[in-house]
Amino acid sequence: MIVFALARISGSPADVVLSPDATPADRVAYIARMGLDRPLTHQYSVFLMHALRGDWGTSIRTGRPATELVAERLVNSLKLATAALVVTLAIGLPLGVLAAVDRGGLWDRFGMAFALLGQSVPAFWMGIVLILVFSVLLGWLPTSGMGSWRHYVLPALVMGWGISAGVVRLLRSSMLEVLGMDFVRVARAKGLAEALVVTKHAFMNALIPVITFVGFMYGVIIASAIVIEVVFGWPGLGRLAYESTLWRDYPVLQLTVVVWAALVIAINLLVDVTYVLVAPRLRT
Repeated sequence: MIVFALARISGSPADVVLSPDATPADRVAYIARMGLDRPLTHQYSVFLMHALRGDWGTSIRTGRPATELVAERLVNSLKLATAALVVTLAIGLPLGVLAAVDRGGLWDRFGMAFALLGQSVPAFWMGIVLILVFSVLLGWLPTSGMGSWRHYVLPALVMGWGISAGVVRLLRSSMLEVLGMDFVRVARAKGLAEALVVTKHAFMNALIPVITFVGFMYGVIIASAIVIEVVFGWPGLGRLAYESTLWRDYPVLQLTVVVWAALVIAINLLVDVTYVLVAPRLRT
């Protein structure tokens, strides 16, 4: 309901769809044809009744069903978010463990500096810098678009770095807490190798809060990738929302927000299920 209202406050589709030489009569006729001359309460009730039947309308900009556009872009966003999640885990998990094991040491200081930079540097600025260095100056990677694996590298790295910074901090604190527990001391007293104590006993128990964070952030990645997708020209759901806002494409924008909300809810449910797989004692 909030998005429905805010979208209409932003302006009328007639402002961008009609040509500059359109007459006032053309504008009035277009608004009436689209049903935008009705009260907002009537427009919302019509939208809601159609949405409950699975009819999300057609795009004002392209004339295609909104569901088709959102489905196409959602697949692209899921691909990029998954690549960013791989980067997050590949960087955040080992660095968080090393920072905890080497508390106060070089790895710990490096991990905290990495986390600080990852959570402080704006994503759009980092994206522009990476494009300048690796695409413009070195010519190693494409500047934008979607195609081969090379197109995934820069946007996935920018998205993954910010989240991996949170993983490093969270895993480090969780590992330090677990490493001080009695069962870890017992495992060491039994003569188990330190690597086995850290990986099997401490890491698996310290992973539970990280799963919560990573699972939630996966949904947030998809829903907050507007800046990254616009900077890198990625044809995803975030860029579709940006384009729909510019074009006052109400049906597409409304469906995009609903899909984002549904994804976050579904991912949080999957996270709860994953708890039991990681820590079977939670079943009781």
